[in-house]
Order: sequence, then structure tokens, then C-alpha cells
Amino acid sequence: MAKYDVNIDLANETKKEMAKKIDSENPRVLNKLGAFSSLYDFSFPEYKNPVLVLKTEEPGSKQLLAMKYDKIENVCYDMINHLINDCIVMGATPLTIQDAIICGKLDKEIVTRIVASISDACKLQECVLTGGETSEQPGVLDNGVYILTSSIVGIVDKDKIVDGSSIEVGDVVISLESSGIHTNGYTLVRKIIDENPTIMNETVGNKTFIEAVLEPHRCYYMTVKELFGKGLIQGMAHITGGGIQENLNRILPDYVDAEIDLSLYIIPDIFGVLKKYGVISDEEMLRTFNLGVGLSMVVKQRDADEVMNTIRKNGVNCNIIGKIVPGKGSVACKNVLNWENV
Repeated sequence: MAKYDVNIDLANETKKEMAKKIDSENPRVLNKLGAFSSLYDFSFPEYKNPVLVLKTEEPGSKQLLAMKYDKIENVCYDMINHLINDCIVMGATPLTIQDAIICGKLDKEIVTRIVASISDACKLQECVLTGGETSEQPGVLDNGVYILTSSIVGIVDKDKIVDGSSIEVGDVVISLESSGIHTNGYTLVRKIIDENPTIMNETVGNKTFIEAVLEPHRCYYMTVKELFGKGLIQGMAHITGGGIQENLNRILPDYVDAEIDLSLYIIPDIFGVLKKYGVISDEEMLRTFNLGVGLSMVVKQRDADEVMNTIRKNGVNCNIIGKIVPGKGSVACKNVLNWENV
């Protein structure tokens, strides 16, 4: 076969295997993989004024490490969990996901593993992978290179949207613990590994360094969904690239600030290892990584205990890390990060 040929027979065989991995039992999905588009029954009588919540996501350069160390399943969970987190911070229920797999040379085993993992990640969060696109592009991408992306549709009643507009002075900021690095900061991680190869000999808790680095992004939907629609959540921010200062500010009204006490951060060990080997300042660590704050939630002081009890009951550690004060829509940090126990 010529260098730039596409094997159509192999692609068709792969699609048959993919179809076996995608949930076809959801009664809202009206057709199967192979149709030109997916049909989804959008009848929701329980919603008075349904609003669609839409987002597209990709897992960034973490894909390179995942492929190198044969952890492609991990990065599939990363992509879906990150995507769903961006949807649920609006108070939305995730419904359907479409994916795209772009590669230089289609490998049936790899693509089937990818689709199976994406589908499984969706099912764990009570949504469904309805299909997508697999594109083989020889001459555009090198053999062995895969680029993943996905898009989500969620739903929320208009009067139950969580967008931060109800945040007031006196509210508190709750941190929901991350599972590790999640999906942001991997350009810096790869640089640290390249410049300090002995870091690969480190252990992080009971995991190898690379296992800790490739720990999948935590999804918070199953943790927080029972809080939706009760008026308990004033705002939520998914803490990704830019850290808390460049994510929590996105939901703040322009007459308040969030005052964050950095000494209250509970920092996972992986960040201490990266800081040591990379000789990274606290300022850069805060801007590049989540440092243990995977999701921040703003609630009334009176509701904090109820909210945190629910979060903990559902398996995620949390604590108050700040408060809402008069301001201009920004995030101000005080005190310093505590690295003593990291």
C-alpha cells in the first residue's frame, strides 16, 4: 500500500467494532452508528423552559504521554470528564457526547480501545456517546499520532441555571479535591521530564511517577448532581489552565471579589515532585496547575455544611478556601501555599 493510501476496508471493519462499544439501549437514541447524523429524542416534559448547554473539549498534550506509555484509556476519561465538568458548572445534566478521532494511520485495536473508553466514561456519568467521526489523514499526521476531541450537549431549566449571577458578599468558596494534575499543565510536565529524566524514578504515594502524572481527570457530576435545583449553589468554576485566579473570576459579578486563602490548599503530592524537579515558583505553579482544587463552588455561609456533607458523602474531599468580599470581579489570594506536608 502506498504511503498516503487509506485502507477503506480496515476503516469499515473498525467501525463495526466501534458500533459494538457504543450504547444502543438508550431509548432517546433513535438510530445506530453508521447513519450520517445521530438522532436524539429531545422530549423533556419535566423541564419547564429547557436550555441547551454546549461545549467542545480536547485533552491537550497529555495525549502524547498517554500514547507513549500505553495509557490511551486514561486520556479518554480525561477528555470526557473535563468536558462534563465544563457542562455541569452551569447546573446542567449531561445528555449526549460526540467524539472525533483523527490519526495518521488507523490502527483497529487502538481506535477500538479509544471508543470503548470514551463510551464507558460517558456511561459512568449517565450520558451517552451517540457517535462522531474517525478520520485517517496520512501525510497530514504521522503514523501513531492520534488527536482526540469531543462535544457535549447538556440540559438545564432556564430558572435553575448556575452562572454566578447570584453570588453575594459573605458567600464562601469551597474547594473540591482534584485527582491530580487533571488535563492542564502538560507542556510544562513534559519539559520537566525531558530536562530531569531521573524524575521517572520517583514514587507518588503507592503509584509510580508516570501513573500519578496520567491519573485521569476527576469528574464531579455524580458528586454534586443531587445539589442541583435546590438553590444551594450560587456558582461553580472548573479549575483548569490559569488556576483559580483565571477561572473563578469568570463567574464573579463585577461588584465582588473572591478572597482565597492559599494556606488552606490541600496540595496533592504530585505537585510537590514537579515543583522540586522543575524549580518552579509558587506563582507559576498556581497559574499552571489546579494544585488540588479541581472544582470551586460558591455557596451561602449558612448552606456550607449541608453542601460539604453531600460532597463528602459522595466520595470527594472538600474544604472552605475563601470568601466573597466587595470588589470588581477578580480573585485575590492571601497567605502562601503550604508545602510542608507535600
